[in-house]
Amino acid sequence: MSEEVKLRRAEPGDLDFLVELMTHEDVEPYMAMIRPRDRDGVLAEIERSQAEPEEYGRFVIEVDGRPAGLMGFEVANRRSRIANLGSLAVHPSFRNQGVADRAARLFQRHLIFDLGYHRLQLEIYGFNERAMRHAERAGFVHEGVRRKAYWRNDEWVDGVIYGLVREDLDEQPG
Repeated sequence: MSEEVKLRRAEPGDLDFLVELMTHEDVEPYMAMIRPRDRDGVLAEIERSQAEPEEYGRFVIEVDGRPAGLMGFEVANRRSRIANLGSLAVHPSFRNQGVADRAARLFQRHLIFDLGYHRLQLEIYGFNERAMRHAERAGFVHEGVRRKAYWRNDEWVDGVIYGLVREDLDEQPG
């Protein structure tokens, strides 16, 4: 756990890494179907992240300066300061090292303390047990299930909903 984990906003130079990550056979089945995986779509997300930094973001997770993954957010409700999180993907070569958990805590603090969000929420496919365990380790609270809400992998699957509010961070270690 001595590796340094950092987050930085994605840049056009990250395009090849992000497209490879999003289309990796061990990552793609778990990503939302609406998430672009082609070069043009991913580049559009990077450009939007740079143009609307307080309302939309695509961030590269780095481990010791090497790209290791992706995290994203989008404003869900401006007045109530709610952000939807998504696009969490860690390259398989960086898994089982606590990278996603450390990056999630950095991301939570950035969104809440730097950008002023009050609530962070995310939804995970019901078959993605690894992501659900990650969400709970990172301090998110299981709030409910949208039963058979999404057509994925040729079947209806649940969406499992998690949330975290500003006050929850007081109970987490830094």
